[in-house]
Order: sequence, then structure tokens, then C-alpha cells
Amino acid sequence: NVSKLLLVGVVLTLVIMPELVDVELYPQMPLALTLERLYDMIVILLIATISLTAVIAGLDFAYQRYEFNKQMKMSKQEIKDEYKQTEGSPEIKAKVRQIRMQRAQQRMMSNVPDADVVITNPTHFAVALKYDIDTMGAPMCVAKGQDNIALKIREVAEENGVTVMENPPVARALFATVEIDQEVPPEHYKAVAEIISFVFRQKGKKLG
Repeated sequence: NVSKLLLVGVVLTLVIMPELVDVELYPQMPLALTLERLYDMIVILLIATISLTAVIAGLDFAYQRYEFNKQMKMSKQEIKDEYKQTEGSPEIKAKVRQIRMQRAQQRMMSNVPDADVVITNPTHFAVALKYDIDTMGAPMCVAKGQDNIALKIREVAEENGVTVMENPPVARALFATVEIDQEVPPEHYKAVAEIISFVFRQKGKKLG
């Protein structure tokens, strides 16, 4: 652009000025000496021009790279901002997940009073089972939890008169293999049947 051309012109003028001090004497010099002086000036101008052009090109490249990186950073931030606007920020998503988990836990706890038995570890695991011979093929898990949730399940069960039985092997096995609202898998039928039978006999309920 114009500013670069002006800079080149100024620098070349400053470079060549010392060589023009005695230019008025050139007509009086021998032709060979005059040509030699002119040749030297041309070489100096070429070297100065090439060097200056290289410096300007280097500075221009560095500036363009800086601007490119700056724009890229802005583009990444714009993408992040757009993602937050369209998909929601990670903080909001985490809060939503937390609320959903709390609601799911509350719904699960509301099922505990309807359970027939809660099998515990006694404190690390708790699995609440319900069995209706007319509607279920096998006892169903209505709630389960670990550590603090397990203690809460046990507390709710005791408050509502649900039988709590300590059986660590069965509690651990059921916690690992059965999900909420799923029936007990066949490999645990025997152990669970013994527990359900005992609870039903205590309550005077019939298995059929």
C-alpha cells in the first residue's frame, strides 16, 4: 500500500544520499570511474531494496498471523457462546441433571412404604422388594441405594413398618444385578423366595 511505498522511498533516499555528495563532480571524472560509482550506487540501492522488502514482508507476515490467530480465538469464543445459547451452559446442564436425580430419588423413596421387605448389607446397600403373586412373575425392585441412600431407604422402611432384613450377600447381589422397576433375575429366585416366604409368614400373607 501507499504507506509501505513511502517507507521504502524514505529509506532508499537516506541510503543513497551519502553517495550523491559529490555527484556534481561526475562529469569531470574519467568515464570508467563515473561508471564504477554509478554501479556501486545501483548495487547499494538493490541491496537496500531487497533487505527492506524482506523486513517489510516479515513484519507483514507476523502481523497477518497475529490477526489470523486473534480472529480464530474470537471464532472459538463465538462458537462456545452460540453453543451455550443453543444447548445450554455446562453449569445449567449439571444443575438440571442434579434436579432430575433428586426427583428420581424422591419418586423412588415414595415407593419404599409399599415394599414388602428391604434387604440390607446392613448399611452399605439396601434393596426394597415388592411381590404381588397375582400381577408379578417374581418379586420386583421398587428402590435401591448405596451408603447414604441405603440408610435413607432403611429409615423410610422402618418408619412405615416395612420389614428390614440384613443379608449382605443377597443385598450386594441384588444391588448389582437388578434395576428399579425390574423383577429379580432367575439366578436369585431361591434366595429371594426364602426371604419373601419368611416375611409373608410373619405378616400372615399367603404366597398362593
